[in-house]
Amino acid sequence: MRHLIRKAGAALVSGLLLAGTAVVSVPAAHAADNPYERGPDPTVASIEARRGPFAVADVSVSRLVSGFGGGTIYYPTTTTAGTFGAVAVAPGYTASQSTMAWLGPRLASQGFVVFTIDTITTSDQPSSRGDQLLRALDYLTTRSSVASRIDDDRLAVMGHSMGGGGSLEAAKDRPSLQAAIPLTPWNTDKTWPEVSTPTLIVGAQNDSIASVRSHAEPFYQSLPSTADKAYLELRGASHFAPNTDNTTIAKYSISWLKRFVDDDLRYDQFLCPAPSTSTTISEYRSTCPY
Repeated sequence: MRHLIRKAGAALVSGLLLAGTAVVSVPAAHAADNPYERGPDPTVASIEARRGPFAVADVSVSRLVSGFGGGTIYYPTTTTAGTFGAVAVAPGYTASQSTMAWLGPRLASQGFVVFTIDTITTSDQPSSRGDQLLRALDYLTTRSSVASRIDDDRLAVMGHSMGGGGSLEAAKDRPSLQAAIPLTPWNTDKTWPEVSTPTLIVGAQNDSIASVRSHAEPFYQSLPSTADKAYLELRGASHFAPNTDNTTIAKYSISWLKRFVDDDLRYDQFLCPAPSTSTTISEYRSTCPY
């Protein structure tokens, strides 16, 4: 339902702007009234920075927890900025949370609680990884030491490879999620018409494990045409590009999470119009404007 309200609100603002210049201040007023807006006005430099405006701490979660394999929670330390949206991040086949650890402080410092998880076994398939992402979010919002810092209506999932396929599984199973970001995703299921969650799929041009032609591109194409969605392809990158600090992945992941988890219209400028191809982006498609 919140996705539909968001789309209707954007359409209303667009229509008012077309009707005349007297309502040019509407978007600014909307932003000022947004209770989820966190941090100063963004710039290209601020979303490309390795650290954002919030100081970050982290806490480990034991593997003995039920439903997933434990992990590390990264969170803003401030207690005066209100609650934050949260995102759970799953690794790929045979991998551990360490391969996604760079995303923890980078996203958390922009105003999110980030949970990089281990899976129950490193060979768990995407459907299991999707279930584990949801269990991790449930743990975050009900039993974790930072539960009081989280708005449980503003949750998202990310993942690499089979973890990326798992993020699609999670979005299919829980439509209330506000965003999904599959990174060089792998899944035997190629069609996702059930997913209404705003989804940014990141593929890698030279991926020989989950080739964009067999995975990321058909995943994107199968998402409903009415959904908020985007496809970003990393130029010259391999399947393992998301396993190391990557400014392009961070920049657009931050923008996507801010736009759809925080409803922060200030980040539209980085997503609409679609970014041009560049030395780091070989292709970008989207259903912009959102």
